[in-house]
Amino acid sequence: MNNLVANNAFVPANIEEAMRLSDILSKSQLVPKQYQNKAEDVLVATMWGRELGLAPMQALQNIAVINGRPSVYGDAAMALVQASPHCEDIAETLEGDGTPNPVAVCTAKRKGRAAVVARFSVDDAKRAGLWGKAGPWTQYPKRMLQMRARGFALRDAFPDVLKGLVTIEEAQDTPVDVTPERSQPQAVTFVPPVIDMETGEIGKEPQHEYALYLPDGNVYSSYETDSAWTEGYIEMIRKITSSTKLSDGAKMTKVTELEKANKTIRHGLRPALVAKITLVMPREPGSDDDEG
Repeated sequence: MNNLVANNAFVPANIEEAMRLSDILSKSQLVPKQYQNKAEDVLVATMWGRELGLAPMQALQNIAVINGRPSVYGDAAMALVQASPHCEDIAETLEGDGTPNPVAVCTAKRKGRAAVVARFSVDDAKRAGLWGKAGPWTQYPKRMLQMRARGFALRDAFPDVLKGLVTIEEAQDTPVDVTPERSQPQAVTFVPPVIDMETGEIGKEPQHEYALYLPDGNVYSSYETDSAWTEGYIEMIRKITSSTKLSDGAKMTKVTELEKANKTIRHGLRPALVAKITLVMPREPGSDDDEG
């Protein structure tokens, strides 16, 4: 293990190192309680951190799973966006302070694009059932208005930087969906049952396949296992990133489109498979290389 980034933070070089590091960190009392004795959660959090540009220990301090969904603290989201070469400016204000309906405003400006303005008022909080809610909404109401406006603006202006993560402040206020979910979303292909004419017993059951989609929504191929699907997905990423005809920006766009087309399957993968995919994901053009 000798992979260090520029700020001297240790970064695993491969999945084996990542798994060993996750096991060690999960046994430490220095990591947040939600990660103690949960090596797989540590692994997923550090892999999410890698996608965002956070070193492992930064990821564990700033990423949390709220209601089953990974999320990042609002201050960390701000830091990630401000560190992006695409960020021109972020401005936050509170309009109507001292009135019955103050409004938090966040203006996010991406280089070369129109500013994104998000607003969240006391009336918005009341409609969402948040105003007066026990906890931070009662203790720090202005701060919570600010965090909600910030989360909306940053996600809309910099989705590539935040990789779809919501802020922890927002995730904590999101009602829990109690609808049962399949642990591994699958595309099902029906195979007619085989009936034994002598015994009348039914033979084969419908077979399950994992469909790999192209960015245009068409099925590229299907696989019998999630492991095989993962290898196919990784191979497609490598074909895109090794292309000599695409610019770095076009490659990132293609990979992002591929990710969106296959998000249902990806969200249901086992942590180890998610980690394998993360290790081959390209870095955003202009970002610092986190391996050295």
